Amino acid sequence: MAHVRVSFLSAVALTAGLSLLTACSGGGSTDDSAHAGADGKKNGGPVVVATTTWEAAFAHAAGAQDVKVIVPSTAQHAPDYEPKPSDLAAVAGADYVLYASFEPFAGKIKEAAGSKAELVEVNLDNTADKATAQVASLGRKFGTEKAAAAWTKSFRTEYGKLSAEVKKAWPGGRRPAVVAQTFSTWAAQLAGANLVGTYGPDPVSPGQVSELSAKKPSLILDNVHMSTGTVLPDSGARQVEIANYPGKDLDLLKVYREAASAIERGLSTS
Repeated sequence: MAHVRVSFLSAVALTAGLSLLTACSGGGSTDDSAHAGADGKKNGGPVVVATTTWEAAFAHAAGAQDVKVIVPSTAQHAPDYEPKPSDLAAVAGADYVLYASFEPFAGKIKEAAGSKAELVEVNLDNTADKATAQVASLGRKFGTEKAAAAWTKSFRTEYGKLSAEVKKAWPGGRRPAVVAQTFSTWAAQLAGANLVGTYGPDPVSPGQVSELSAKKPSLILDNVHMSTGTVLPDSGARQVEIANYPGKDLDLLKVYREAASAIERGLSTS
């Protein structure tokens, strides 16, 4: 997973006028709010506020339809994002606030908003088994188990197709050797690749460059959210950028489709 740390304005500043904000809590926190399907708040579904589109995508896959996102998908550098008063309004009216363990600001936002929402820590990992387990867990919590199970069924079908397509692109039908950023290893698994080494989240040292280059990978699966540029210069390996975070459509399956396509392109030119 890609680490995102969002700085938090002082509770005093953010809670100014809180009573007014709470009264207006029906407003969305960002343009990334998702309202779809027949399971939403109007029909008794949970109101979910997620810190980023990653948590929100898991919630949406689990069957939640009234999902709002604090950090917009358009944020180029999430650590620079400052929560706005409208974020407090969204949290104040939420049933659940989803966050990752490396996002301690979620609890502060909830506290500042005076919300009674349940804080839910989400395991941000796109590895197939962990992703489906997280969706199932949220489905049980939200009372949307059927929707979560339906998504999981479609995910497994799609994942199998994508994996098979990537394997068809293996040069000479041979399993490719790859190096992956530590939060992009799930993409190596999707590709059925031979993961010969990992790096990050700290910058790659000269020693690591030498060690990883010696493994002669054909691909480097970088993390677009934490990229530090070319990882193994002069190694001859093709670098592919892998995204962990969905866009504002909150389509988690799209993350896998785009990763598979990127890897196929990388393999065709490696």
